[in-house]
This record gives sequence, structure tokens and C-alpha cells, in this order.
Amino acid sequence: MSMVRPKKHLGQHFLTDPSIAGRIVDALNTRKEDAVLEIGPGTGVLTGLLQEKEIDLLLVEIDSESIAYLKMHWPELKDRIIEEDFLTLDLKARLPASFHIIGNFPYNISSQIFFRVLEHRQQVSSVVCMIQKEVADRIASPAGSKEYGILSVLLQTYFHIDRLFTVKPGSFFPPPKVSSGVIRLTRNQRQELPCDEKLFIRVVKAVFNQRRKMIRNSIKTILLNLDSDFELLSLRPEQLDVSGFIQLTTWVEAQLRANEKGNL
Repeated sequence: MSMVRPKKHLGQHFLTDPSIAGRIVDALNTRKEDAVLEIGPGTGVLTGLLQEKEIDLLLVEIDSESIAYLKMHWPELKDRIIEEDFLTLDLKARLPASFHIIGNFPYNISSQIFFRVLEHRQQVSSVVCMIQKEVADRIASPAGSKEYGILSVLLQTYFHIDRLFTVKPGSFFPPPKVSSGVIRLTRNQRQELPCDEKLFIRVVKAVFNQRRKMIRNSIKTILLNLDSDFELLSLRPEQLDVSGFIQLTTWVEAQLRANEKGNL
């Protein structure tokens, strides 16, 4: 094993299976000279394989032990390591206008990583990542399934999702308690929403926070006096796909505007 001790507070489980690492790196569809950011390279099991591709590779790592290990094993990468936390890294300033992301994401911050990806979706062309299988299933779930939720809708709005394969706990040191899943997100053609984006996120969160209720009841946190027979209100959140949520948000926006006018 490497000299890097896995740290619980950083959610580190180091991948030790080279064939799995190869499959993850192969899933990244890059062209020559594309910029790729690896999040949390750890002991460099993906880094070594990425090095063989003709790409512009950058690494972001917060663990000083991992950083020392990477610099020792890949001295040519020492100027390519960003010693910061991805969650607070200034992506606009530090990375090119278009780049790909790859990584075995720490389970405890994977959702936060995806929210950052959404925030910077104009820069992020694709993401190949290994995360908790349950989260991978949720992100890739279509409308109508019980796993479908907030992250599914928000990521599917701007990315095409491929569920690639499952990885058993034995492929890691230390082995996590659950299986992992590898997925790929590829930026789709949708540039802007026809409705207010902040309101769209608010609507998605509001209805899924009370997912057993009809939308008519859960949307009351945004629209107080709701008296309407708009057809989507009688559905439950998991019945709406992305275009359904866009339609719902557009309708909510119109109601809010009408209420404002009424209050003037």
C-alpha cells in the first residue's frame, strides 16, 4: 500500500483495483489537449492512467499527505496540483472556459460537488465519477421511479446521464460499507431555462421535500393562496420530468407576478 493514510474526515477510500481505474479513465471522452480536472486524486490510481492520455491535466487535492505522495511519484505534475478544496475553488479564474471532471468523489461531499458542477455548467463539458451507488442510481433515475429526486431533476436538466457500472467494496482500501457506482454526465444542448432558474430550483426542492404530497399541497410554501385547477398540481413530484418542472415553474412564476400586481 501507499504511504498515504486514508482519513475518515475526508471520506477517503482509495481505489486499489487497476482494472476498475482503467474502466473509469476509458469512460472519459476527451480529445487531444482537452483540459481535465481530477478531483481528489489521493494515491494517484487514476492520475497515472490520465497521464498517458494527451490531455491538459490538473489535479485538485486538499490532503497534504496525498499532495506529497503525488509530487514524489509524478514530479512532472507538481505545478499541476491545485492545493485547495474543490468546493471553494474559483473555477472561473483557475480553469479554462471548457473542461472535463473525473474523480472518485468522497461520499460525504458528492452532492455538494454536483451543485458546484451545476453552478459552473457552462464550463463543465462532462463528468466521469465514482460515487455511492445509491446516489448514482438517484441521479440516473428517470421520472416515475422512487429514487427520482432533487439531484435527478437538476442534473438531468443540463446533462445527459449514463449509468456505467457498479464497484464492490473490496476494490478499495479501506473498503466502504456500501457499493459504488460509476456514472458519466455529458452537457446537453440546454443553455438557459425559459423560466427563472432560481425559482426552478426552489420549486424542485419544495415539492420533493414533501414528496408524498400532491404538488398542490407542497407548492404552498411558495404560493400561499392556491386556488387553481392547473393539471400539474394534482400530480406527485416524481411524476414530472424536467420539461414538466419547467412548465410548473413557468406557471408558478405567472401566479407570483399576478399576485404582485394584485397587491399593488
